[in-house]
Amino acid sequence: MPGLHEDECLSLAAAGRLPEEEAECLMGKYELGRLLGRGAFGKVYHAREIRTGQSVAIKAVCKQKVVKGGFTAHVKREVSIMRRLRHPNVLRLSEVLATRSKIYFVMEFAKGGELFARVAKGRFSEDLCRRYFHQLISAVGHCHSRGVFHRDLKPENLLLDDNWDLKVSDFGLSAVREQIRPDDGLLHTLCGTPAYVAPEILAKKGYDGAKVDIWSCGIILFVLSAGYLPFNDHNLMVMYRKIYQGQFRCPRWTSPELQHFLSRLLDTKPTTRITIDEMHHDPWFRRGYDETKFRHHNVDFETKPMLEAADGEAKCLNAFDIISFSSGFDLSGLLNDRLDGKVEADRFVSAEKPEVILKTVEEAAEEAGLRVEPGKGWGVRLEGQGGNFVAGVGIDRLTEELVVVEVKRREVEAESGRCLWKDKLRPKLLALIYQPDPPVPGG
Repeated sequence: MPGLHEDECLSLAAAGRLPEEEAECLMGKYELGRLLGRGAFGKVYHAREIRTGQSVAIKAVCKQKVVKGGFTAHVKREVSIMRRLRHPNVLRLSEVLATRSKIYFVMEFAKGGELFARVAKGRFSEDLCRRYFHQLISAVGHCHSRGVFHRDLKPENLLLDDNWDLKVSDFGLSAVREQIRPDDGLLHTLCGTPAYVAPEILAKKGYDGAKVDIWSCGIILFVLSAGYLPFNDHNLMVMYRKIYQGQFRCPRWTSPELQHFLSRLLDTKPTTRITIDEMHHDPWFRRGYDETKFRHHNVDFETKPMLEAADGEAKCLNAFDIISFSSGFDLSGLLNDRLDGKVEADRFVSAEKPEVILKTVEEAAEEAGLRVEPGKGWGVRLEGQGGNFVAGVGIDRLTEELVVVEVKRREVEAESGRCLWKDKLRPKLLALIYQPDPPVPGG
């Protein structure tokens, strides 16, 4: 695949943009640059897409930490959530890539950094508060319309692009509508940042995900306009008591209209707390609000079909889907040896063209005396040994450069003790496996 050479990667490290051990040219597509931040599972880098020169942010997540920590489902849900959302004020996930040791989330680059960094320098004017609150509510409304509840909204999770427009990020604690309990229609997982958590979450009796997001938006608006938190105390239990009782006071410079609006947002009773629809009738909110500009964008995440699946439907899997298939998260771990006559399924990633892969499979099958029948799309069926061996091979597009190959088979061991899969077909396919880890400079 096209990409930067090792000496070019080394030049990045030498220039001080990356520690040498992190200098990588990711899959020939992205040139990793400076470190932007660190998280629980990995690091976030500024990067440049080699083909277009466009800046992106890449979060590199350590698979071992995810697996050992039991966060596989958690991370997979975050990816699924971000794929649901397409809105100008929601940070966009472009693609997910993977190597043996890491998962890479390629995201929109927010050049302006965290909103928190700006408000930490001083409170905003009401007009600027309103501008950002309009964008925040537009994004949150879109999330809710897609069945997504953020549950950890705070200035640290609100980024700014190069036009200083808002981008909601970090959906790691988000919930989806499918997680709502059918018996009471509520969510029950306790989560969120203490100073931004809604009182009903503290009550531990279940809560409406949309209502707790509105509460957090109210805290954010207060912080932007006042420059400090409405509920704060060194003693966590004292702070929780203030939140539960709704004890806060607006600074003297707050306009009466904003004070009233904040009281509706920070209503301790979720049943009477203002909704997004009701906000459109509030005098403070409506001022300067462009309904056309901020209409909810209910656009599905677009996945361009690259190949036709065996069932005749267009299919395009992302890297995280494939990672979840593989035991131990090892994408190169092709073909186990459990040959007990049951149906076995093996998957591997390849950089070869589908037609090359199928030709290799067909040649190996014919050499082993198997009958080859073409299937729909990129797939074939293999049969032999009087029906004692049956296999299906299918190919799906993973990225523009990579495909995933799935082999499902049933085999009864021959009297000679030889197995067609282990002895004939598997060795031919091993050469097709993609080795995804980029070379380590100096290694």
